[in-house]
Amino acid sequence: MRIATLLLTVLALSVTQAAEFRVANVFSDHMVLQRDQPVRVWGWAEGESKVSVEFGDQQAIATADAMGRWLVTLKSLDASSDGRVLTVRCGEETQEFDDVVVGDVWICGGQSNMEWTLRGSRDADLEVQSADTPQIRFIRLPKVARATPQDDFPLTNDMKLGRWQRCIPEEVENCTAVGYYFARRIHRRLRVPVGLIDNSWGGTMAQHWATTETLRGIPEMGTYFEAFETARREWNRLGGEEGAARRYAEAMAKWEVARKKAEADGQRIPGRPNGDSFGNPAHKRQPAGMINGCLMPIRNCSLKGVLFYQGENNSFGTSWKPFYKSYPAVVSDWRKVLGRDDLPFGLVQIAGWSNRRSMTYDMNHHTNVIREIQFDTWQKTPDTGLIVTFDTNSSQSIHPGRKLPVGERLARWALAEVYDVKDPSGRDIAWKGPVYESMEIEGNKVRIRFEKGTADGLVLDQDVDVGFCIAGEDKEFHHAHARTDGRSGELLVWHDEIESPVAVRYGFSNLPTGGLMNRRELPAYPFRTDNWLMTPHQSTGSYLRGHATQE
Repeated sequence: MRIATLLLTVLALSVTQAAEFRVANVFSDHMVLQRDQPVRVWGWAEGESKVSVEFGDQQAIATADAMGRWLVTLKSLDASSDGRVLTVRCGEETQEFDDVVVGDVWICGGQSNMEWTLRGSRDADLEVQSADTPQIRFIRLPKVARATPQDDFPLTNDMKLGRWQRCIPEEVENCTAVGYYFARRIHRRLRVPVGLIDNSWGGTMAQHWATTETLRGIPEMGTYFEAFETARREWNRLGGEEGAARRYAEAMAKWEVARKKAEADGQRIPGRPNGDSFGNPAHKRQPAGMINGCLMPIRNCSLKGVLFYQGENNSFGTSWKPFYKSYPAVVSDWRKVLGRDDLPFGLVQIAGWSNRRSMTYDMNHHTNVIREIQFDTWQKTPDTGLIVTFDTNSSQSIHPGRKLPVGERLARWALAEVYDVKDPSGRDIAWKGPVYESMEIEGNKVRIRFEKGTADGLVLDQDVDVGFCIAGEDKEFHHAHARTDGRSGELLVWHDEIESPVAVRYGFSNLPTGGLMNRRELPAYPFRTDNWLMTPHQSTGSYLRGHATQE
């Protein structure tokens, strides 16, 4: 039965055999080690035993502690596309990992739009068979949620999980599409191997990726902790694993009876019981569950940076409320776990989905809150970048198929800010679209100014002024006209029937539209000139920029 298999897997994950010599599961054939930094290799063995690691011309030795944990540190390595053997020895036992290269390693985190594979992207019919870059490698980590930090992730018979693969036609289709396009551009420009560690998980919220300690300090997280703890107590009360297996078996027996009756009566067959619904709540989505189960096992990895694409699941109901603190906590907590306060973070602003309705609906949609918090987090957090994506969605899907622009924009940020690469003229590489700076009222028009250097060659795509809204003192927004001045990099916004405008918004909707961009065709960030309360529909309370208000 599915539930029995699940429970056996969970039990196996909870046991660490300290006496068994093994290397952490993130190490496998074809992996990428981080260049220009000390490289940590770790695992488990019998307490007090000696473990040696050899790679290239280096050899390092460590002693396992009383708990059987060992960690060996190699000196900084130069980038190398030559596949070599990483050898780990303990007594008479040896583990070897073939075709190991040295380059830059990036973690790809978040939810489904980061998890989305190259196979599922719009250009899969061309790109999968064209992929011929074995120096780009990726590893997709299994989805593990736990209430406490984990030392390692499990391996299964699924060879597409927990093993490094290369970006070649036979293996690439399972690679994160955003990560693939990012790595492809980085590799083309720098000519070094690129490794992607994909620990994304569809349907997760920001609070799943921050630590319990941090989340306990966020008032709006109280209901989430209460719901999780209630579910866990109830699961234990009903017999834990044994009770879950029994209840699943009973549900299956009832379903079999119902299925046979429906078939005999010519009726629709009822849905089969889902074994996952009987599982341990501590192994499902929960506060801190994913940072414990997916990030902690790789916390010793040496890295170049992180790409993080998440926010959609904080855009439903009241899930936006803790986001103003839980989202920036992802950055600070990951940096703490990974041991680098300045670890570069490439953040991706969510796209849009569903459909547009009334102006009030659009102006107060949850997604506007999420995008604004993502923008503010970028502005307040050093060594981060934010990428716009709302223009990549050509439908109402929550999963835009165009992942190439997202990966390419992340690569522009990384090349400019992380690698300090210049363009052929020696100038900084442009990676930001126009960033709102200030407004000035000029009669019945509002002049919008943007951050210096972001709006050079400001234009409207195909000279269409969509996506702009303007309001007077009544705070009622109306679709507005706009005109750009490419020389000054400024924008004029107006409505013929509003004589005294007060506020302007751009790109505010659950499904934003708009073609405001600079000469590099980098889209403007959605913005508003006001700080009025927003009251998301199907929700309670209102959002005031910087925090959630309870009503």
